[in-house]
Amino acid sequence: MTDRTPSTAGEPDENRTAESVPTEEPQTFTDAFSAAMRQSNFSKVNPDETPTFSGMLSVVGGVRGLIESFLPGLVFLVLFSLTKELLLSVLVPVGVAVVLIVIRAITRAPLTPAISGAIGIALTALLSIVTNRPENNFLPGILINSGVVLVLLISLIARWPFVGVVVGFIMGDHPTWRDDALKRRALTFATVVWLIPSLIRIAIQVPLYLTQQTEWLAGTKLITGLPLYAAALWITWLLVRRVYTKQTQTQTQTQTQGTP
Repeated sequence: MTDRTPSTAGEPDENRTAESVPTEEPQTFTDAFSAAMRQSNFSKVNPDETPTFSGMLSVVGGVRGLIESFLPGLVFLVLFSLTKELLLSVLVPVGVAVVLIVIRAITRAPLTPAISGAIGIALTALLSIVTNRPENNFLPGILINSGVVLVLLISLIARWPFVGVVVGFIMGDHPTWRDDALKRRALTFATVVWLIPSLIRIAIQVPLYLTQQTEWLAGTKLITGLPLYAAALWITWLLVRRVYTKQTQTQTQTQTQGTP
């Protein structure tokens, strides 16, 4: 009967190998959300830069993003105003959305924005067709804006302004930004700024929806859509740039004064 000899340095030691392999810690929700925010278009808002038209354009997806945002709604407005045909007016924009996806695929551009837009257009078209009410093409948008108002109001009441949470994750200082009074005030005001466009849309579109003014719904959706979004983004950019640039300057001055 022979005794087992210990493994030599040249022989594999299963126990030692298993112990030496580092184990990856599971990613927390905070880490996942921060990564998602940094990969979104909002991360292109650099507080160290002065807001420019090209910078704003990049956040909304460039010229292509503008076209993809406006074209389906514009097609619906033109067709329904001229023909009053529900089926034609809702199906052609769906076809336009599909063409935009194909163009992105051919040019090897990211497909996600166009696909998500096409799904939204198809769902609103289906709702209008099933109910035989053209104004229902705009009901999901009204509900979404109502949800945005609710979320932003709750975040303000809870003193966790939603814009502050998003910016904090992007800038990597969540939740410590709440300890800075200047940041907290600025990001609270920015949340109010984002609340205003949704309130304007609801105030305009709900009466039009109730009175079945489909053409006016289509027109006001275009006017109060991307333009108000861009205005809110511009103001937010200025506010974020002010508080974060001031923080960077203060830290630099402190480091300079502390250097012998």
